Amino acid sequence: MPELPEVETTRRGLLPVLAGHTLTRVEARVPALRFPLPEDFANRLADRRIAAIHRRAKFLLMELDDGETLVAHLGMSGRFRILQDADEDLEPHDHILFWTDTGRAVRFNDPRRFGYMDLIPNDDLPKHAWFAALGPEPLHDDFTGPVLAERLRGRSGPIKTALLNQQVVAGLGNIYVCEALYWAGLSPRRRAGTIRGRRADRLAAAIQRVLKEAIAAGGSSLRDFRHADGQLGYFQTNFAVYDREGRVCPRCADAGNTTCEIRRFTQGGRSTFYCSRLQR
Repeated sequence: MPELPEVETTRRGLLPVLAGHTLTRVEARVPALRFPLPEDFANRLADRRIAAIHRRAKFLLMELDDGETLVAHLGMSGRFRILQDADEDLEPHDHILFWTDTGRAVRFNDPRRFGYMDLIPNDDLPKHAWFAALGPEPLHDDFTGPVLAERLRGRSGPIKTALLNQQVVAGLGNIYVCEALYWAGLSPRRRAGTIRGRRADRLAAAIQRVLKEAIAAGGSSLRDFRHADGQLGYFQTNFAVYDREGRVCPRCADAGNTTCEIRRFTQGGRSTFYCSRLQR
């Protein structure tokens, strides 16, 4: 599933094409994605100007000029495609089509149809079920060690599982949690409530470092994810531990310790990758 860096990369790719422009036409080629599309979806978007495009957690929020926001979630395999030719032939799984006042076209393509969209009044967004309980944004300047420690206080489960909870920190997923825990030197099995003080400072800094580096690399393309312009992200070439089972981790390799071996085990139905030598 696309995580925060992939969604932020998508947002930045869409900005020059959609932000400040009017949707002259919208076509929904299916009645539902993961959930049914809102009533009269295409007509409600036609002739609307997209004033801004924001991101909250793993959601894209396209602010419209009529007081509503088009909220989109990429799901497992969804992506927006910016077309060079607005008349380009449809690809399989092009489900939602957008045309703008510049003649450009954007299509939402989703083979698994786990993505979803809705039109929500701006005033209702903070209390909407998708947003009301979300945790802090990890890229905000006020995301610090003490803030993270407070979100984790009293939690007896493992830190890896806690960080995947969107109510603890918004936008994190399996890849970047594994990477952040590695760079913070923390075992994915450590009890979440023990992360405070210097440990919390290290982890908050590692989360921000990993996310910023991933965004700079255009996210990670493992299966379905591509940028809106069709390009692949390349942060997967920089993974320290994720999907590197049996290899030597970067810090051990730099120290000449070739006996290190990245290990994998399952937590909450997902693979966890870590260095047992460095992560405590």
